[in-house]
Amino acid sequence: MKTQKEKAKLREESRDFFCVASDAFRIFARRSSTVLGSAWAFGIAILVIVIWGLTGPAFHYSNTWQLIINTGTTIVTFLMVFLIQNTQNRDAKAAHLKLDEIIRALEGARNELIDLEKLADEDLTTLEKQFERVRKKAERNGNNPAGMRRADRTESASKGKGT
Repeated sequence: MKTQKEKAKLREESRDFFCVASDAFRIFARRSSTVLGSAWAFGIAILVIVIWGLTGPAFHYSNTWQLIINTGTTIVTFLMVFLIQNTQNRDAKAAHLKLDEIIRALEGARNELIDLEKLADEDLTTLEKQFERVRKKAERNGNNPAGMRRADRTESASKGKGT
């Protein structure tokens, strides 16, 4: 029988280029989103814009001067879309898996609710209507927080916020 390290090494060697590239991008996207989502990155972006604005008179607000900021922001935005989408997809997948595990573990929970994100829109609408009927029935039977209707809960919540 092989050791754990030998098994891991064999698994690593058998991975194709796409898997290795995907893992590298995942790590890069996670680290980039952490750095680029910080207050420091925002401050640097503001500083770049201020410097660009201050150099306007020196370049007589030329088309080239304007093109620099337009091109730079377009490229950064284009690349950030992929980084943000990658981290959002991974976070959503992790949240779904955690919720699926909770549903699976709770006695009395409907296991059909696992992987709801894979259902068609029509199926989700049908399920949403079922939950709406359950909620209304619970309100009629007094099985809701403090025996309040949804409208009453909303109203009391807004009063609590000082509105």
